[in-house]
Amino acid sequence: MGKLLVIVGNSGVGKTTFTQQLCHLGSFSTGLEQHVEQPFQALFSQDLPRYALANQMDYLLFRAEQERVIRQGELTGVMDGGLEQDFFVFTRLFFRRGYLTEDEYRLCERLYRFIRQDLPPPDLIIYLNAPVAVAMQRYAQRGRILEIAALADLADMDRLLSDWMASVDSSQVIELDASRDEFCTPAAVEGLLAAIAVRLTV
Repeated sequence: MGKLLVIVGNSGVGKTTFTQQLCHLGSFSTGLEQHVEQPFQALFSQDLPRYALANQMDYLLFRAEQERVIRQGELTGVMDGGLEQDFFVFTRLFFRRGYLTEDEYRLCERLYRFIRQDLPPPDLIIYLNAPVAVAMQRYAQRGRILEIAALADLADMDRLLSDWMASVDSSQVIELDASRDEFCTPAAVEGLLAAIAVRLTV
């Protein structure tokens, strides 16, 4: 069974760039977010309450499908964000914003719990931690065609991330200071590969 490594952090902090750099320098398979390709993302961005449930159910299933493919392979897989971040950060954020009713949120929770009964949680989490101001600056500069989280959401997302990470066994987490751009340079990522290999063999 393939191992699973997830890269988590606030929107704009550099999860996708870091994932791509890691996969370029190491031997990993990938599972990327694919915002544009998912069928409800654009609809959700245009009509938040109407498509919030469909979008979250689709994304939780999509992440589970990515995980299943990774687990069936031989290589360690790397995902930017991942199932836990989609549930503990995005689903909770949308519930707080009123895009999901309580019953809809509980439905997403049931799906998440059901998936985790079948698929094991990530073997290792790399947490890209940076001040909200840094995430906001990078978010404003990245120029994606489609954005789901708004700039105003990043402070709440940071709190949700912190709450979730506080509940995770620290032995399953490598926390990186992502406040400076150098965290994503080839030299920095190469230096992390040995630590990742050690943690994944424990």
